[in-house]
Amino acid sequence: MNEFLSQNYFLITHSVEFLAAGTGLFFYKKYKSTAVIYFIWFLLYSAILDLTFRYPSFFKFLDIYDVIKGTIFQQNYWFTTIFWVMGSTIFYVLYFQKIIHEIRLKNVLKLTKWLFIILSILFLIIDYKVLYTRYIPIIHIMSTLAVVLAISLYLYEILNSDTILNFYKSINFYISAIVLIWWLITTPLVFFEIYSSTSDWNFVFLKWQIFLFANVFMYVTFTLALIFCKPQYD
Repeated sequence: MNEFLSQNYFLITHSVEFLAAGTGLFFYKKYKSTAVIYFIWFLLYSAILDLTFRYPSFFKFLDIYDVIKGTIFQQNYWFTTIFWVMGSTIFYVLYFQKIIHEIRLKNVLKLTKWLFIILSILFLIIDYKVLYTRYIPIIHIMSTLAVVLAISLYLYEILNSDTILNFYKSINFYISAIVLIWWLITTPLVFFEIYSSTSDWNFVFLKWQIFLFANVFMYVTFTLALIFCKPQYD
């Protein structure tokens, strides 16, 4: 199993990511008049971004790793933190802000978005040296809280409306449920990142397994939701 993961982890992950993004683009017209089109573009962004995360490996493959060796760009922690952790959080808060109808809840998410951005930038400035060597746990915690809050407010609204009668037909419900599960599964791994090294391959393989199964579950379910759900017009 460990050998399989080491050889196929990235292939499987990138495959399901581009499967979801490709499915979204294929059914783009189906969701053209809904907020789901933003989610489809985000899926494409995520798939391309995940490839870009691997730039240290590309530099090694091209035999030009010396260009970044010993610099702040040697590892991709900074890239992941800024473009995925912060970027995806801002997207999800904006997305749920768009599909929620109640003004009061929208304002809560608007405040959440700006608090997250301001505090994240402050922590990036304070821990700018750490940013290039490991993840900054506090930013991951704030990210999880912001996303969970956004999803909770969305679920709260549908529980208090007629939408609850047909929630199983809504793609936004599946998006919220899947994202919530993925975020809660993967966030705790950040706190054990200190053990992720070649001196402890057991943890490395365990982390890969968790991320692999979480990613496959998320992107395959996104794919199925895009295919079988009906557009929900705002």
